[in-house]
Parts: sequence; C-alpha cells; structure tokens
Amino acid sequence: MMRKILLATLLTGALAVASQHHAAAGSLPVPAPAVDAPLASAPGTETAILSGGCFWGMQLVFQHVKGVREAISGYTGGAAGTAAYEEVSTGTTGHAESVKIVFDPSVVSYGTLLRVYFSVATDPTQFNQQYPDQGPQYRGEIWVGNATQRRIATAYISQLTTAHAFATRIVTRVDTMMPFYPAETYHQDYATLNPDNPYIATYDAPKLSALAQSFPGLYAARPAPWGRPGAS
Repeated sequence: MMRKILLATLLTGALAVASQHHAAAGSLPVPAPAVDAPLASAPGTETAILSGGCFWGMQLVFQHVKGVREAISGYTGGAAGTAAYEEVSTGTTGHAESVKIVFDPSVVSYGTLLRVYFSVATDPTQFNQQYPDQGPQYRGEIWVGNATQRRIATAYISQLTTAHAFATRIVTRVDTMMPFYPAETYHQDYATLNPDNPYIATYDAPKLSALAQSFPGLYAARPAPWGRPGAS
C-alpha cells in the first residue's frame, strides 16, 4: 500500500495526462456482449471473480453497480499460504489482486459485468500492469466459474477483438476460477474511505465517474458492502 501512495505522490504531469486519457476512454463504453445469459426469473446470487490492476479501484467500480450485493478485494491464482499483501506484491506468488463480485443475476447479467470491466474498470491492452502498477499481480484475468461464464467471456473478447474496440490487442486472460482469499481488512473499501489519497484521486475516482456517466442505468449511488473478514 505505501508503495502505491508514494508512487501517486510523485506522479509527473505525464502520468496525470495518461490518467485523463484513461478516463476519457472509459466514457465511451464498449458494445454490449452479443453472447450473454438472460436475466434470471427470480432473485438469487452468482459469483464473478475479476483481476485488472489494483483491487482498490476494481472494488470501487463494482460496489456501485446495481445488482451487486458484495464486492470484496482479495487475491486469487496462488496458494493460501502466500495470500498476503506483502508477499503478493513481490509478483512471485501467482496471485493477482482481484475482486470477488456476488451479484443478483435477476438484476444484472454476467455479460453486463464484463462490459463494465472492459469499459471503465480496467485497460485490457496493458500486459501485467495497469498504469503505474507493474507486475503479474496486476494482470487482467477473468476467472470463470462454469461453462456458461467461460462461453460468455471468450465470446466477448472475440467480439471486441473483431470490432477493433481497442487500438491494440486485448491481453486479458480467461482461466478457471481458483480459490479466492479476501485481502486484509485495511484494503477493503479503501477507495471509498480515502477519496483524497493521491492514488485514488488520480486513478480510481475517474473510473467511478466514467461508470456513472457511461452506465447511468446501472450506477448505484450507495456502494455495496465488501463482506466480512474470512468470507470466501
């Protein structure tokens, strides 16, 4: 965490311009997925796990999507014994900073969550990084929990690639869902609780603004809770 704060404090004007460019890009959402699951006929819960840079911003975005019941920052891709921030930050554990999203499929579809992911939550063309954060722990990855999620995710990446939705190649991976380990409590709701932190103001607040502007029908003013320590 301190490394991110120091990086943000020392940001140059060039990085600020890059952030503004990212926010502007996010104001133009990518097309809706052609392949998606229909909304469920009754309320329920499903789980999506997504990686795409620092989990502070990812959690912030999905906490404000209607139909999301919980959004939890955490780690996935590695072993339980290395699911701790200082170890994950070395980039050697296999873990990626991730967000676990518990959502109501009668309100929001899995494909819609991916549309938000590609439009405002992450830049899918950056390999093993998101702006100042570099290393495999910041990679873009969609962790699919079943055949339906895999079909939707792979079809959507193919659709966006064919449509040239991004100027360069999408490098986001699709992999089988692995155990998710909630991050330390001080990481939960970090962006909401620390809006004046330079990192949050520069890199995460623009994502939330882009969500509200690009998806006003999906935007929830009140954030969903992050869950509880030990939730999985």
